[in-house]
Amino acid sequence: MGESGLNKPATTRGVTLIELLVTLVIMFILASVALPFTKVSTKRSQELELRQTLRTVRVAIDSFRRDWARDGGTLLGPLCIKNQLTCKEETGVTGYPKTLEGLLKIELSGGEAQSEEHSNIRRYIRKIPIDPITNTAEWGIRCYQDEPDESRWCGEDVFDIYTTSERIAVDGTPYRDW
Repeated sequence: MGESGLNKPATTRGVTLIELLVTLVIMFILASVALPFTKVSTKRSQELELRQTLRTVRVAIDSFRRDWARDGGTLLGPLCIKNQLTCKEETGVTGYPKTLEGLLKIELSGGEAQSEEHSNIRRYIRKIPIDPITNTAEWGIRCYQDEPDESRWCGEDVFDIYTTSERIAVDGTPYRDW
């Protein structure tokens, strides 16, 4: 007899509730593992940005010091010798800038001006960078004579900068010690 298909069991296509729950549990476990990783990677990227910013400003401070070096009344740096009045106005007694803003622009008195409107200008940084940890342009400043862990600025010169954040880095060190 030709009973083709009358006694065949019906096959269902689809996902059972158990398969769906197992898939959701696996996705939840993967997401819970990935979340702390993204928090740490975000913090590490901020730390890398902080290190780069500190390095950039410290190189600018060192370049400034090389150009404007002085020891009290003795002018030593090449720009300090050529621009004696500017040197005494813009630098501390050790040749470091008096303020962080001093790295932005110094008008040179020696040499000829490029035009009547523009005088010779020396720039060490384009702008005061934003601290990636505090998201402000406020930095802690240390003078030449300060101890490495000093938290109050003497107001005489800018020897070093540090973040004002009290937070701790991934490696366990305070950011302000970098």
